[in-house]
Amino acid sequence: MVDVDELLSLDAVGQAEAVRNGVVSPREPALAAIARIEALDGELNAVIHRRFERALAEIDDIPEDAPFRGVPILLKDIGWESAGDPYGAGSKILDGVVADHDFHGTSVLRRAGFVILGRTNVPELATTITTEPLAYGPTRNPYDPDYSAGGSSGGSAAAVAAGMVPVATASDGGGSIRIPASMCGLVGLKPTRGRGSLGPSLAESWGGLSTTGVLTRTVRDTAALLDLLSEPMPGDPYAAPAWRRPLAEEAGADPGRMRIGFVTVHPRGEVPEDAEVTAAVTRTAALLESLGHEVVPAHPEALADPDFPMYHSAIISANVAAELETIAALRGRPVEPAELEPHNRLVAEAGRRMSATDYLAALGMLNGYRRRMAHWWTPHSTAPHSTAPHSTTPHSTTPDYAAPDSTASGFDLLLTPTLAVAPFPLGWISDDDVYLALERAGLAAAFTAPFNSTGQPAISLPAGRTAAGLPVGVQFVAAAGREDLLIRIGAQLETAT
Repeated sequence: MVDVDELLSLDAVGQAEAVRNGVVSPREPALAAIARIEALDGELNAVIHRRFERALAEIDDIPEDAPFRGVPILLKDIGWESAGDPYGAGSKILDGVVADHDFHGTSVLRRAGFVILGRTNVPELATTITTEPLAYGPTRNPYDPDYSAGGSSGGSAAAVAAGMVPVATASDGGGSIRIPASMCGLVGLKPTRGRGSLGPSLAESWGGLSTTGVLTRTVRDTAALLDLLSEPMPGDPYAAPAWRRPLAEEAGADPGRMRIGFVTVHPRGEVPEDAEVTAAVTRTAALLESLGHEVVPAHPEALADPDFPMYHSAIISANVAAELETIAALRGRPVEPAELEPHNRLVAEAGRRMSATDYLAALGMLNGYRRRMAHWWTPHSTAPHSTAPHSTTPHSTTPDYAAPDSTASGFDLLLTPTLAVAPFPLGWISDDDVYLALERAGLAAAFTAPFNSTGQPAISLPAGRTAAGLPVGVQFVAAAGREDLLIRIGAQLETAT
C-alpha cells in the first residue's frame, strides 16, 4: 500500500502516472486528498464548498484512458462553474445560488479525468489581492496562519501549498494567479489573452483583463494543465497565437541563451521598494547569468506610465458594476450597496458613474499602452509548427516561433518582483480604512497588473523565503503567445534550485 504522505507529495502528473501504472487505484488519490482537507482546512479555510460524496461517486465513470484519471482538483469559486454545486463568488449576495451548467474549463477537466472535490475561497467578487471575504472568512497561509494566502485565488493557493491537492484552478485580472503563487511558494502562470475559453456564459472577462489558469507545485503540471485548458469553444471572440508544440514538451527543453532584462524598483516611482523582494530578484538574475543567459537591468519605458493605474482601474470598475446587474437579474432583485463590502461599494459606484465614452477612452489608452509595451520584446525567427496529434492546442499552418534569437535588439523575457511588497499579514488590506486598502492593493500589484492590460503571459516562480520564513516569488513576462519560453525558463530554474 502506498504511503498517503508520499502519494500527496506527488504532483498531478505523478499521481496520474501512479494510477495509470496500477500503483494506486483511481480512488486512492481522492481519498488521501479528502483526509488532508479534513485534517488541515479547519485552520486554513481554503475549501468553502465540499462535494466529497459526489466526487467519489463520479470516479467509476471516468474512462480508463483519461490522462488524469483519479487526480483530485479544486475549483476557484468565481468563474469555474460546476453544475449542481453552489456558486458564491465570495459574497453573501449570491447565497443560495447553484450553478446550472459547467464552465468550459470545468468540462475539459472532467473529460481529462480530474476528480473535483470542491470549491475554494475568494475575496468578494475577486476584486482584491487578499482572500478575506466577510461571507466565508479569511484563508490563511500554510507557511504562517497569521498571514494572507494572497488573492483573489487565495483559497486555491493555500490548498495546493498545504498539499491538499496537487493543482487547483485560478483566474487573474490584475495578479490573482501570480500573487497567491508568490505568497504560497507555488508556480502560477497567467496565460496570453484568449488562450482559454470563458464560455459558455462569457466572451471575455473584465474587458479582456482577466484570464483563467491554475496554481501548481511544479512547472510540468502548469504546462500539462494549460495544454488541456487551451482548448477553444466555438464563438470565442479571439484566440492566442498557437504554440509550435504542446507546452508539456517545453518543460525541460533547452531554453537556449536568452536576453533577459530585469527591474527591482518599479519605474513609476510611487511604488515602495522592499529589500527582501529586491534580494529575490537579484539572486534570480545572478542565477540566470550563471546558467548562461544575458541578464541586464532594463525594462519597457511604458512600465513607468503614471496614468496606467487609473485606466486599468476604470475597466475593472465598469465591469464590476455590470456584473452586479447580472447578479441582480439572476436572483430577481437589485444588489443594494449595503450588501457589498465597503471596497466593492466604491468600485461599483465608480463604474456606474462612467459613461460609454469614458469606458471606450480607457480601452483606447490601454490599447496604446499594449503597443508601446510590446516593442520591448524580441521578434523571433520562424519555424514550422508541430502537428502532434495528442495536443489539445489548435495548431496553425503558418510559421511559428522557434528558439529565442539573442542577436536581436529586443529582449526575450522581463524579470520583476511578483508582489511589490513582502508577504503581508491578514488585515493589512482592510476595509477599516477602505481608501488605504485600495491604495495598498494597487501598489502591491504594480508589477502584475500591467500585463493583464497588455494580455501578455507572465509566470510567478518561487524564489526563496523572507527572514520570517514566508515565500517570495519572482515574475517573468514574455511576448504574447510565448508561454513556451516561460515554461522553459521555469523548468530550468526549478532544476537549478
